[in-house]
Amino acid sequence: MSEIMLEMKDITKTFPGVKALDNVSLKVKKGQIHALVGENGAGKSTLMNVLSGIYPYGTYSGDIYFDGKLCEFKNIRESEKAGIVIIHQELALNPYMTIAENIFLGNERAVNGIVNWDVTNKEAKKLLQRVGLNENHSTLIKDIGVGKQQLVEIAKALSKEVRLLILDEPTAALNDKDSENLLNLLMELNREDGLTCIIISHKIHEVTKIAEEITVIRDGALIETLVKGRDEISENRIIKGMVGRELVNRFPPRTPNIGEIGFEVKDWVVYDPLDEDKMRIKNVSFHVKKGEVVGIAGLMGAGRTELAMSVFGKAYGKKISGTIIKDGRELKLNNVSEAISAGLAYATEDRKTAGLILIDDIRRNITLASLDKISKNGIIDDDIEIREAEQQKNKLGIKCSSIFQTSGNLSGGNQQKVVLSKWIFSEPDVLLLDEPTRGIDVGAKYEIYTIINKLADQGKCIVLISSELPEILGTCDRIYIMNEGRFVGERTREEATQAGIMKCILQSSQN
Repeated sequence: MSEIMLEMKDITKTFPGVKALDNVSLKVKKGQIHALVGENGAGKSTLMNVLSGIYPYGTYSGDIYFDGKLCEFKNIRESEKAGIVIIHQELALNPYMTIAENIFLGNERAVNGIVNWDVTNKEAKKLLQRVGLNENHSTLIKDIGVGKQQLVEIAKALSKEVRLLILDEPTAALNDKDSENLLNLLMELNREDGLTCIIISHKIHEVTKIAEEITVIRDGALIETLVKGRDEISENRIIKGMVGRELVNRFPPRTPNIGEIGFEVKDWVVYDPLDEDKMRIKNVSFHVKKGEVVGIAGLMGAGRTELAMSVFGKAYGKKISGTIIKDGRELKLNNVSEAISAGLAYATEDRKTAGLILIDDIRRNITLASLDKISKNGIIDDDIEIREAEQQKNKLGIKCSSIFQTSGNLSGGNQQKVVLSKWIFSEPDVLLLDEPTRGIDVGAKYEIYTIINKLADQGKCIVLISSELPEILGTCDRIYIMNEGRFVGERTREEATQAGIMKCILQSSQN
């Protein structure tokens, strides 16, 4: 039997009014990739934060053994010194520092407080080669994509002589190609260097591909650990363990009731705000009927987010031209306030940075885009705000202690519900939903899809942007295919297939 590298025994962690972990025990064997799965709020990240010292010894009960030794980490530096490194879903890189500087940030190659840049750059080159990143070490982080930034994070972990690498949703923001490259790297480091990994992921097909053991957590409690080669491992079994029930259909059933055209964009052209000679959106035209869910499919960088933001009151871009028509009337939208007043809503793909004020409570986040509805003479009526926020919380089933709970303490799925609540409260006719289920689990996704269906049933015009083709195919009535700033195809729900969409994208790239 393989040697046990990590053992966490009877870990219990409570927050005010919430038991996040309830006597959870976990064993990870040396040299294996071990997956941790569960719904948002199940306790996965909390358990890893306990392990890494983010929640220090004394703030939880239970014991941690690493290499057979009892560990009482008081901070993250102590766990890193032992060889345990965690990479969070929100990458901890400085965008205005170089790759080399980021790799050794807090772990500088210095003598008497003076950084030796020759050693720093030399070691950075070796680490970049080791993770397969073909970039100059002096490149700024802001100038490389998210997929490459993940590789920099792994290089940074390797520089700390990592023995146990924890990755929290490492592929949540990556396209399929970058996700595959990252998973292949992890398997290579595991196979060739014997690196032990714990991976937290909602993408079950990735987990079943690379993990030797899969531990399922639900509501802060351990459900089971599945061992490859011993147990039957299937997506349905894992999902049942995560949500506590069979999830027969990933997408809720819906009978569309589609009306006349409610929203139309014609000959839309947008230039890059930092390079006004670079056209980002190239003569795009599309329409959405009332009660219709229209998808925009495409690879990362295709221009989908730029299109949605530019339509939403010119929130992105320069030298914007084209026509927006709603209910037969042309709209002139010069800013976000005008877009909201005209009945448009844009739910951003980045809920943590642009969608929510994480340090503020649920109540204020819900009402933020519609302050005129809860105020008189410019003064907010607290009673109205509380009443409306409570109604939205109940309507969307936001799981929280109260509407006064800090939004940053919610699970990803519930944060996404707050984002949707904010825009539903603004009573829009047109909703632009940009990656509305990114980084949330299958159970929470189902709930979001149900909300989208209800909005469509109310006659709203819905545009859904998603990098997950199964999501596009499972939720949309009609699909536009986008590549390099242009629409290169259109498919009905019946015509669309994953292979057909990808073929359309690849053919357009060759033209």
